[in-house]
Amino acid sequence: MLVPGPDTRVVELRVHGVMGTTAESLVDSVAAVDVSGDAVGRVVRPADRMRRPAPGPVLHAGGRPVPRTVEGYVWGRMTSGGWSKATWALLFPFSMANVAHWMLPPARENNKTNTANAGDADNTAATPDTASRASAVLCLLLRGVLRLAALLLTLLFVAQCAVVTVDLVAAQCLAPGASCLPVAPGWLRELSVPRAVLGMLPVALVILGLHRVSSVEWRPHDARPDAPARQLQQMPAATVVADPDTPALRSLHTVGALAVTAFLMTGGPAGPAVTGAVVVLWWASVALLVVSVAGVLALDDPTGAQKDDRVRRALGPGPRLVLLSCAVVLFALTALTPPPMTGALPGSDDTVLAVAVGLAVCCGLLAALLAPSAWLARPGWAGQPRELRPWAGGWMAAPVLVLAGLLGGGFGAGLAITARQLLRSPELVLPWGYSGITLLWGAGAVLTLVAALGVAAALALLRQVAERRGRFVPPEVELLHAGRPEDARVAAGAWWLAELERRHAHRVLLAFTGLLTLGAVVAAGIGLAGRGMPGWAEPLSAVGVVALAALAVGLLRIVYVAACRPDTARRVGLLADLASFWPREAHPTVPPCYALKVVPELTARALEHLERPGTRVVLVGHSQGSLLAAVAVARVLQALPESERGRVGLVTAGSQLQWAYPRAFPAVVPHSSLVELSGELRGRWRSLCRGTDPLGGAVSTWSRQVYGGKLLGVGFRQDGAEGPLPSAVRSDTGALVLGGDHWLPDPQSTPVDGRRWTPGVLGHSDYYADPEWDRAIAMAAGLERPPTPRERRRTTPEGPTTSGALPRTRTVLTRPAVLRPPVPDVPEQAKPH
Repeated sequence: MLVPGPDTRVVELRVHGVMGTTAESLVDSVAAVDVSGDAVGRVVRPADRMRRPAPGPVLHAGGRPVPRTVEGYVWGRMTSGGWSKATWALLFPFSMANVAHWMLPPARENNKTNTANAGDADNTAATPDTASRASAVLCLLLRGVLRLAALLLTLLFVAQCAVVTVDLVAAQCLAPGASCLPVAPGWLRELSVPRAVLGMLPVALVILGLHRVSSVEWRPHDARPDAPARQLQQMPAATVVADPDTPALRSLHTVGALAVTAFLMTGGPAGPAVTGAVVVLWWASVALLVVSVAGVLALDDPTGAQKDDRVRRALGPGPRLVLLSCAVVLFALTALTPPPMTGALPGSDDTVLAVAVGLAVCCGLLAALLAPSAWLARPGWAGQPRELRPWAGGWMAAPVLVLAGLLGGGFGAGLAITARQLLRSPELVLPWGYSGITLLWGAGAVLTLVAALGVAAALALLRQVAERRGRFVPPEVELLHAGRPEDARVAAGAWWLAELERRHAHRVLLAFTGLLTLGAVVAAGIGLAGRGMPGWAEPLSAVGVVALAALAVGLLRIVYVAACRPDTARRVGLLADLASFWPREAHPTVPPCYALKVVPELTARALEHLERPGTRVVLVGHSQGSLLAAVAVARVLQALPESERGRVGLVTAGSQLQWAYPRAFPAVVPHSSLVELSGELRGRWRSLCRGTDPLGGAVSTWSRQVYGGKLLGVGFRQDGAEGPLPSAVRSDTGALVLGGDHWLPDPQSTPVDGRRWTPGVLGHSDYYADPEWDRAIAMAAGLERPPTPRERRRTTPEGPTTSGALPRTRTVLTRPAVLRPPVPDVPEQAKPH
């Protein structure tokens, strides 16, 4: 701990999470003013009545007041606001496919070393063993399959748009003698070329929009380049970089989208039904589709798995321009020389079905390849507690890709079904494959509803049983709210539900995907049996029609609301904000990655403050912002010499850095990277958490239990290792401090003078207003330290004890009770066992 000197000051640099927090709420002030940044990445401070930057509240640390400057980085405009960003909601299936790439398990590390020249250390070279070579090959195949699946998602989306505008409207609704749209002039119905142009023009606009979305990028504003003194191993998101293959991938997706429209128009997989120019156009579309598929499979990977960049050179600016020109010419010629359009296009059904089958094959292949890849990566997390291991054993990318395909296909089918209902013409015929999609979603919706009702009934029954046996209030809640039984009972319900959500969120996703997949199997079985819908399946198909129509209308309404009412858009854009953290890798047509702008600008701002002697910078991240702050702190530490790193600290609040990110993205944010970051900060990483928070949780501790009226656990130690921690200390504000985690009582015990107080359970909000906040900032700044073991024994209250001699570790509603021996208090510098 450093005693603050006369020139010591603290800069508290905050970054918010998702849902577009306002500048005023971020700096906890009635007004805020910009002090740096640009229109989409703003650095703000509290403002006085003259709109001038005002100093922050004084920080009491080390026995004296320390000047504090509160700043906030506001990045909400990067993901919400205006029609252009609102349409990103329609691209959520593409974003899920892109996120699936970052969820792949890591490649197995090499454990075999060539010892032929063991006497000369400089000549010792690593030789990959069989397992590491197999893991590298599997990772390469997985990335290729993901990119192919992402391309098929684009083709499916564009083909379904063409079904609506070209087949349903231009070919059927405007056909000669059709009763649909009686206001259409007769000459338009007699001419195929104007109808083909009218139907393909919306598809061209959709493809142009997709191409432009993939061209948008966020670039740092006046940020100094990173110049790290050394490279820290496995630092959080250190490998999250912009993919240099994105321009080539974007061009290949655009070429494939244009080609699949021409392919659908000229006959689809069965080939053209007429001769002449249509045959040439069909073969040209097939050739461009082959080039697109081959290109996405052969592109290099930024991680360096492929050393040969010949493919990248072959897809340089010149070749890409040639490919795009050929695809545009093919699209235009198909519109000007269409086949006879006297009814439903024969290629629509087979084209959509072929793309959907190809996507299903890719999903199955990815799931099959993930199994051995995750098994080979298991040694990397085999020694970790179960609560820290990757979700589904590292296999989570497969259900995410499956759900992306189901949502993408469902939205297109729902759009077509909605359009047919709006046209109100019984003669309009949708592709037969759409009946299978309606059956899929109908069966999935019914199964999901039944499962949800069963789970809700089981949870209600378990809650009643726990209340009847007096085990509904967890021992942690009793300890936090000692002497306040009414607050303990209020917090118990929220604590119970929040822990269920954190513990079982991935299982809910797995179950939902499994139920939809079961519906797909049922639909496929009916399709193989014959093209007729059996009588027992008609109610399920009707439910699917309603579900798909609701899905299409709901997504379109989200776009409208996000463009017209930005405040509401912050709530509906929650998932999009989470997905937009990751750079484009598997799919280029996703919203731009805001982390590539936020992290360099946070780093530059922190380094700018650190240029002033005596300044200590604490980066603060709430929720999703905790990941941004952690990455920024890692880069700041890399840029500073060893002697200056003690002036940098980190505070996270309501963070997912333990229960979500290392488990969902084990290759990018591994648990070992958090251990290393904690070791670099040496106790200056503080985490505020509430058990009632369904989105955030502990960061630096795990395997917690209450024994003898004390909260014990394992976690990050101040010496940089992992191991048992001294028992938690109750601070003056009522919080329990275990390791680096500050467990806040929720609801708060009593109002504190000079601080805003909100009654009731706060959950994921209002961390800045908690009276423990200033203490965490002071500790992160290195101006306070945790109490010594002797001070712990003197100041820690015994707290409530359970009846009987055995400890209570958990209630039956959160996890099965496990009796463990108590973890004794150990000195701060003791080595782990």
